[in-house]
Amino acid sequence: MSEFILSEVRQQVLWLTLNRPEKKNALTQDMYRALNQALLEAEQDTSIAAVVITGAGDSFTAGNDLHDFLAVEALDDTAPPFQFLYTLSRLTVPVVAAVNGLAIGIGTTILLHCDLVYASSNAQFALPFINLGLVPEAGSSLLLPQRVGYLNAAELLLLGDSFSAQQALEFGLVNRVVEPDALLETVTTVTSALAAKPQGSLRASKQLMKLPPETVAERIGREATVFAQALTSDAARAAIHAVLQRKK
Repeated sequence: MSEFILSEVRQQVLWLTLNRPEKKNALTQDMYRALNQALLEAEQDTSIAAVVITGAGDSFTAGNDLHDFLAVEALDDTAPPFQFLYTLSRLTVPVVAAVNGLAIGIGTTILLHCDLVYASSNAQFALPFINLGLVPEAGSSLLLPQRVGYLNAAELLLLGDSFSAQQALEFGLVNRVVEPDALLETVTTVTSALAAKPQGSLRASKQLMKLPPETVAERIGREATVFAQALTSDAARAAIHAVLQRKK
């Protein structure tokens, strides 16, 4: 694990903290490698109920470290940043973002792959790719219009202006905005609730929601198969038995 990525498991939840506060947690190739490895391990560990991504200091992340990126001789989708994004997009374990302060570039697009997002009231978001002569990444040219509508996405991506936590809430990019000193407590409460759920059902439900579009009939059939498998699990039987006992 990179010294710039802190990893800690707390009550079945893996907390990943971007730990380069003097650089506003700008991401390097090595940091992406460490994040990717941590996510792969969390996906394989069925005791992990959720992954939290947050930033140390006063920022979530100021985006990519441009000096680090310019030093890469050949950048394609096998490079660490894109391998991390592939992994993140395929996870079945829930991912929760705790966004504090600056969330620039990848700091915003990464949220499109998170299942729950909580932001401090002083968070600032921006997608300045076009201002740097670049283009959107992390699948955001597809996912952002789906999430916020084409006109809003065009405004965010083509103008590249910053926007506030309240605007992010209105766009549907975050679940809730809280005061800065309440952010980690809020996320801890949410992840504790996730950890109390049957883990197989949690991951299977996320997986269903992340599937490509299909007809309603196809999805009903797919859900029926997963539902039948879940019904035979020890976790489901214990949960149903507990509910029936409470009704007596």
